[in-house]
Amino acid sequence: QVQLVESGGGLVQAGGSLRLSCAASGRTYSNYAMGWFRRAPGKEREFVATINWSGSSTYYRDSVKGRFSISRDNAKNTVYLQLNSLKPEDTAIYYCAARLQPTTAIDAYEYYYWGQGTQVTVSS
Repeated sequence: QVQLVESGGGLVQAGGSLRLSCAASGRTYSNYAMGWFRRAPGKEREFVATINWSGSSTYYRDSVKGRFSISRDNAKNTVYLQLNSLKPEDTAIYYCAARLQPTTAIDAYEYYYWGQGTQVTVSS
């Protein structure tokens, strides 16, 4: 069993930054690839970013490339999502997720454990 707890969300003006954290506990976190997803009001959940077990491989959805950065610290059992140059369309609940494989994935069904989410609101 893996428990995931997100933090770091909040209200920020357009152009601002936030850093989301996802703390993992339970099974061997460092063996798992991790992902961030988001759900905006009235929309379906969508992939944001993913990172492999070691942090050597990452992948992003096109709309956040160059603005968001995913990283992980396996010693701290934590994955991060740095959000820069935020736009109102980035407003959503952000979820971190863990999959039972070491390699990256962009589909939600590939992920087994999910956090409860953290709200990010970007004002214009």
